[in-house]
Amino acid sequence: MRFLSLIVIAFSFAVAAQPALINVNEFELAYEVAGSGRHIVLLEAGGNAGMSDWGPVFNRMAEHATVIRYSRVGNGESTAIERHFTSRDYADYASELLIRLDIQEPVIVVAYSYGGSVARDFAAAYPEQIKALLMLDPSSEHHVDILRAIDLEKGNRQIAEIKQDDMKNGMSNQYLDFWSKRPLPDYPQIRDIPVTVIASVKRAEMSENLFFTDQGRRLWGELWQSWAGDFPQGKSVLTRKSGHLVHVDEPELVLDELLALMNKLERD
Repeated sequence: MRFLSLIVIAFSFAVAAQPALINVNEFELAYEVAGSGRHIVLLEAGGNAGMSDWGPVFNRMAEHATVIRYSRVGNGESTAIERHFTSRDYADYASELLIRLDIQEPVIVVAYSYGGSVARDFAAAYPEQIKALLMLDPSSEHHVDILRAIDLEKGNRQIAEIKQDDMKNGMSNQYLDFWSKRPLPDYPQIRDIPVTVIASVKRAEMSENLFFTDQGRRLWGELWQSWAGDFPQGKSVLTRKSGHLVHVDEPELVLDELLALMNKLERD
């Protein structure tokens, strides 16, 4: 009988197969719930992406758990906004979304790209609402450091070019987070929970971006190995089979690591 309202919502989506809208503070967020099981999984999509980001793995995950995907404010079918939101702002709304859905137990957060920044803020600010974290090639405030470490002059030039591209259509929601290098929570700001990071170290053969050179890929892998290694229950998985879209290129890997986290939680 626990979480009856959530089960009813999940059943309605199985029939309707379309997202709903829910009021969260002053905005409406589009969301979908599917599946059932002992664990509840919250999906955090990439920057400027809506819940459709999770199409390749959503139904597969729902075979093993109750899975919630949603579009952050300003994305997908959620309320459009013009003001800037930081990853901490988004984390606050994720917390309130779980409350509005009557989720009364900690969830497993699975986050992709910029969603990893949101997830880190969420884990630090709302420890009572999270029990494990799986990040898929997450964004990092140290991305720009890698470019400069390889070639300072060329790195700064490429950073300037990317900034200009970002600003052509106005300020993206994650613009300040990414370029201001605002420090994000690490351990011990995030309590001791199981944490897994899947990072792509696959070189992009046709790219001139320093980030996708052999050295850039090596430094990216080392960054996340070090980060995950600080957690007592941390794990890093480096893959050369996926590009940035890990859940698209290797959905089985993502599912395997999610199941591994679930099994660990059940053993502990």
